[in-house]
Amino acid sequence: MADAEHPRLILRNFLSHEECKELEFIHKSCCTIGYRPYVFSTTLSHLVATNSAHLILPFVSIRERLKEKIEEFFGCEYELVIEFTGLISWSRGASIGWHSDDNKPYLKQRDFTAVCYLNNFGSDFKGGLFHFRDGEPTTIMPMAGDVVMYTADSRNIHCVDEVMDGERLALNLWFSRDSSHDEDAKLLSLLSQSLLPSSNDMPFSRLPFPASSSMYWFSPNQASHQEVGFDIRWGRLHVLGFSVYSSRGMDYSSDFLELLNEALQLARGDQLFDLNFTNIMHALQVVQFYCWKAFQSQTFLYEEQAGKVVQLPQALGEKIHSLESVARRDFQLAGVAFGNIASHEKVQYSFDWNNFSAAITSWEDYTCKLHKELLISLPQWRTHQCIHSISS
Repeated sequence: MADAEHPRLILRNFLSHEECKELEFIHKSCCTIGYRPYVFSTTLSHLVATNSAHLILPFVSIRERLKEKIEEFFGCEYELVIEFTGLISWSRGASIGWHSDDNKPYLKQRDFTAVCYLNNFGSDFKGGLFHFRDGEPTTIMPMAGDVVMYTADSRNIHCVDEVMDGERLALNLWFSRDSSHDEDAKLLSLLSQSLLPSSNDMPFSRLPFPASSSMYWFSPNQASHQEVGFDIRWGRLHVLGFSVYSSRGMDYSSDFLELLNEALQLARGDQLFDLNFTNIMHALQVVQFYCWKAFQSQTFLYEEQAGKVVQLPQALGEKIHSLESVARRDFQLAGVAFGNIASHEKVQYSFDWNNFSAAITSWEDYTCKLHKELLISLPQWRTHQCIHSISS
């Protein structure tokens, strides 16, 4: 699709279904409030900062393949660095008008863009079509696995229609000829500081830490905690049918948002799962991992279960409901932001606490595997000052 005036490339099925689903799991487990209203983002630096640096590993080969294809198509082999990598989702109400990706003084270093779609127009969201102002193709219908590559300058001015329903998810990368904006160098510095040798072999070192509560507070008008909105970590659990119970006694005088950063348990309907999660980020990663694998009809086969289920007393259920009102000042807003035209289909799996309990062990194995890969890779990354795939 060469066009000298508007250089761009469309690649179908560049990412596999499994790659798309794994990145979706990471985003829904770790995202924060984004740079625009109704937008949520997950950056690689945020993964490092929240003790989830191992989740960088699924990005590595994808970044390499995208960089190689960009350099090949635009004829700039060995000239580029990756300037930014991020998962970005747009919920109902999100849109952006005509612009180029280097349209601000602080973005002038951006030379090329790659947008990798992770879910499907029509079945996962409505609206959200991508349009180029000039050249062909004019309109892009996002489909999981497809990639759009284009120059970040005024030759490829574009916009995105308002998302009308659902959540539109993509992996965005920007590339630069200016090596001073190399994302890898910044990430390696962060990784070197965060992966302390004294904690590498400790299981606790692989559990996620939450960032500031303000980074998870969603409001349609970017209002403060005292106004309308909800905590997005709670919101993602809520739309999947889960409630949270704090093991610190659910004192009405407590700050519920702060309790989310402490040990808690999960409830579903009138049942309480009798296992403490370190914090809501820990619980959310396990739940999203379960949903990722359960949607693939995967059964977790482990003899030893991680927790048991107890009946939730009515009085405790009422306390949970009352205190969760703090996490969602607007009762319906979480459903609007994270519920979508396919959400009911996606959670119609046959939920089973025993299978969920076994999934915790599977999540721990997955996390441990990635953590070990990270520790093996980091010395070579430091040597080459580049994040790249390491042959096993």
